[in-house]
Amino acid sequence: MPNPKDQLIVALDGTPDEVGAWADALCGVVTWVKVGMTLHYVLGARIIDDLHAHGYKVFLDLKLHDIPHQVEGAAFALAALGVEMMTVHACGGLDMMAAALRGANRGAEQAGKPAPKILAVTVLTSMDAAALRQIGVADDPQTQVERLVRLSAQACVGGIVCSPLEAPLARSILGAGATIVTPGVRPAGSATGDQSRIATPARALELGATHLVVGRPITQSANPAAAAQAILQELATQEQVSCQEGD
Repeated sequence: MPNPKDQLIVALDGTPDEVGAWADALCGVVTWVKVGMTLHYVLGARIIDDLHAHGYKVFLDLKLHDIPHQVEGAAFALAALGVEMMTVHACGGLDMMAAALRGANRGAEQAGKPAPKILAVTVLTSMDAAALRQIGVADDPQTQVERLVRLSAQACVGGIVCSPLEAPLARSILGAGATIVTPGVRPAGSATGDQSRIATPARALELGATHLVVGRPITQSANPAAAAQAILQELATQEQVSCQEGD
């Protein structure tokens, strides 16, 4: 049975001072943290080193999206930092995703570190059908996610990022062993904010996610460690139920 500590990823979206406090508070409670573009643009490699020193695994979520040459170079540099997972946009295409894999593998090898898992981002959880139409995509989110998951499988990336609602579809395409990371996870009663395709932690796990990204419900809590522990307990309960149903 998976350890819930390995399934929860806490998004550290805040100022450097806030992130330092959260890193201290959550140390030993969770295994994974997410560093997004705002924090990385401010602190760069320093924040990765600091989080590794705390004992965390780092999911670097910069969503690389450019011509293949630029993405290969960026992935080369970022993999040398020793991050465990990093993201590219699937809509950058097959050649771009392949370039990210090449760059990350070379960068990690040159730095003497394990290569990070490259995850392809499908459709952002803030987007719905209307938002897709604004950028010229006539299909609904599920159809667009399916298209991009199949493209990601062709590129042989390490996994995908999608909303919990598309996790069953992604699982059916990628198979049982695939890494599926789902943002848009909100404990019951939490504000949805700018997310439109969401689920509770237990439901996201039930739908096929391997990792759940949760930010504000934990970091904006009066007690981040307690908020994280409550989610971990919910995940542990869901795993027990799933195991009993499988017996």
